[in-house]
Amino acid sequence: MAVIVQKYGGSSLADAERVRGVAQRIAASRGADTGVVVVCSAMGDSTDDLLALSRSVAKAPVEREVDLLLSTGEIVSCALVAMALNDMDCPAVSLTGLQAGIQTESLHGKARISEVAPDRIRTELDAGRVAVVCGFQGVTEEQEVTTLGRGGSDTTAVALAAALGAERCEIYTDVEGIFTADPRIVPDARKLDEIDYEEMLELAASGAKMQPRSIELGELYNIPILVASTFSEAPGTLIHREAGMEVRSKVRGVASDTNVAKVTVLGVPDRPGIAAAFFEPLAVAGVSVDTIVQNTSVDNLTDLSFTVARTDVEKTLPLVRPVAQEIGARGVTHDEALAKVSVVGTGMQNSPGYASTMFRALAAAGVNIEMITTSEIRITCIVSDEQSAEAVRALHRAFELDLP
Repeated sequence: MAVIVQKYGGSSLADAERVRGVAQRIAASRGADTGVVVVCSAMGDSTDDLLALSRSVAKAPVEREVDLLLSTGEIVSCALVAMALNDMDCPAVSLTGLQAGIQTESLHGKARISEVAPDRIRTELDAGRVAVVCGFQGVTEEQEVTTLGRGGSDTTAVALAAALGAERCEIYTDVEGIFTADPRIVPDARKLDEIDYEEMLELAASGAKMQPRSIELGELYNIPILVASTFSEAPGTLIHREAGMEVRSKVRGVASDTNVAKVTVLGVPDRPGIAAAFFEPLAVAGVSVDTIVQNTSVDNLTDLSFTVARTDVEKTLPLVRPVAQEIGARGVTHDEALAKVSVVGTGMQNSPGYASTMFRALAAAGVNIEMITTSEIRITCIVSDEQSAEAVRALHRAFELDLP
């Protein structure tokens, strides 16, 4: 039996009417020789509502309990979708992460999937039922409930597609695909028909609306990923291994991310092992560090700056300050009013002019650059949060991404 995996985001499931609309789409996808596995996010903004609720009863909610609380959002949406399908005479069963065989590591809030054992899902498919699986969640070997971080349902869907040998993974959302920029910021942004894994991974890591780990899994297991709209029949964007020759050696898109904070340790002694002393505790705590800049040493002292997610600042500072004090640094400062903007395209590093065009466009728009980082196919600038939207628009114009 051929298998397809479909994932529906929170906006697609925001109310009862949309749940029934999703169920109709799922039922139409099911065929005699095609089994359908559905992954659901929590309805609408319910994850944010649950987080706010947790903070209303505890100043510092225990992460284990937060994960258990947040997992209920996906359980609600999955049960409702399964009810709607059964009401349409399309046999379906909802499954939690535990029931679906999604095992994770033991890090709460940002757990990574370690193994998928889809035996129960296969049993349901063989019985002719649609398996409706809770995204965003799994369990540890000790049967502790964990969540996979923002966008984790994307990763759940691609992981299931890989484990089941699915033909493709379909991600349904409130936009018609992957655009050259966020269409809410750049109204004339163009939808891309296709994009390769590497470029999409850079866009996702730079703020595009997909969890980067889902793209990593898609590339690792060669799972084509279709991103399309729940609310239209537009063809969407295919993320796959081979994109057309005409898209090479040019900027493919501009991404932005406002969930950025910069931490600076002042007057750090310039000697071996200092950087490890700061970053090892962050790694153990599950804090991902992005851009890192260390100034040239003067009088054997340097300033060390790095960026983390704004949502990780409260976890980061209590880990950094004791180390700074222990090594005799002058102090620790932080700035949470930042964003990152990135241009992404294959072949950029080996072609001249991209960096200069980016920096000139930002300067012309009056956007100050705080930090710069690059990869083979990406240039990222850290800028003021309040200037990020104008920066995206300026870069979209400068690289003529509105043109076909």
